[in-house]
Amino acid sequence: MSARFLQIHTLTSYPASLLNRDDAGFAKRMPFGGAVRTRISSQCLKRHWRVFDGENSLSTIDAPESIRSRVSFEKFIVEPLVQEGIPQNVARAAAAKIIGKVFGGEAKKDKQEKAEKKGKKKAQATAPETGDASAANADVPVEALVGEIAKTAQVTVLGRPELDYFLKLAREAIQEGGNDVGKAEKALDDRIDEKKMKENIKALMPGSLEAGLGAALFGRMVTGDILARTDAAIHVAHAVTVHSQMTESDYFSAIDDLLREEGEQGSGHINASELTSGLFYGYVVVDINGLVQNLGGDRKLAADVVEKLIHIVAKVSPGAKLGSTAPYAYSHFVLGESGNAQPRTLQNAFLDPVRTQGNVVQNAAQALAKHLLELDEMYGKSELRAHAGLGETDKLFDGKTNLVKLADWAKQQITGDNQPGI
Repeated sequence: MSARFLQIHTLTSYPASLLNRDDAGFAKRMPFGGAVRTRISSQCLKRHWRVFDGENSLSTIDAPESIRSRVSFEKFIVEPLVQEGIPQNVARAAAAKIIGKVFGGEAKKDKQEKAEKKGKKKAQATAPETGDASAANADVPVEALVGEIAKTAQVTVLGRPELDYFLKLAREAIQEGGNDVGKAEKALDDRIDEKKMKENIKALMPGSLEAGLGAALFGRMVTGDILARTDAAIHVAHAVTVHSQMTESDYFSAIDDLLREEGEQGSGHINASELTSGLFYGYVVVDINGLVQNLGGDRKLAADVVEKLIHIVAKVSPGAKLGSTAPYAYSHFVLGESGNAQPRTLQNAFLDPVRTQGNVVQNAAQALAKHLLELDEMYGKSELRAHAGLGETDKLFDGKTNLVKLADWAKQQITGDNQPGI
């Protein structure tokens, strides 16, 4: 019998870094327990986990990818059609039509055409009798109206199966219209039935995989009725330091090498930025049933995802200011819990900021172990646990192992082989 939830808790230390900035360029922060803490947003963490390209990356899983962009239709519909010899303006007109159908409302080109017609009528009503074609801009060709890159108003999350389906629709409509913009659009209007399109997209892949692996894991919010909304199966908290924020202003200068050779003193540029250091508590919850459902009922695939997720969460760092701070770190401590009870964060172990005197990692681990013991005493222990950690964490927590075995243990929680011992 597999568990309902898998919880992953981490302690990770980053020295002299600026991992996640706000709109003013300062480190993101959050008041907690009466003290200001440094913070890494969940959006930042998830992005770096999604795009990481290396050992145990999500890209090594045999599943269609999710494309997160405003120009997905340009890249995966317009460009392939143009490479096939279809005129660019025709390809973009078809893409614009599909965008309008899929995301609701009118396509950008349709709105432009209506605006042109409205402007023409207004100009005709007010223009002098001699007539001035430029006043009404009446003869704007269709090609000019679709000359822009095909893009959506906002970033969208689309699966490769969905984009391949839209490409097929556009290609068939253009072929039917004989490379004529108007005929291609009419063919799309005739061809696209929202209910039928929704059913066709659903049939592309099992579960939520038509939207790609990223959407199946981290969810997607969509407007309109054609694309299916996908609830996130992996829930990620903002990572927050276990102690009060530690920050320093980093004054720096850029030296002009050529002027320096000519004897000029000083620098070509002077500025300052904020640097922080801290031990962050991270928290991730895997809704196992939701993950299996999003992956079309494929429990083995879900287990592979979770196994890789353990490695990614523990070893993949946010990639900010790489050249000047090299902010790469592995977690000091990773705790896995599996069970059926509602998940609960262990961040409250650090409501009182951890002392930074002495070994801050050991202080944090002790606070975490104490809080976990108190939770067990109050609510009872219903979770299976295993952990990997540096130092003597086996004196504070049961089930110590290394990260590879911990990842395998987490995988077993999905397959149902969840034995308490490691």
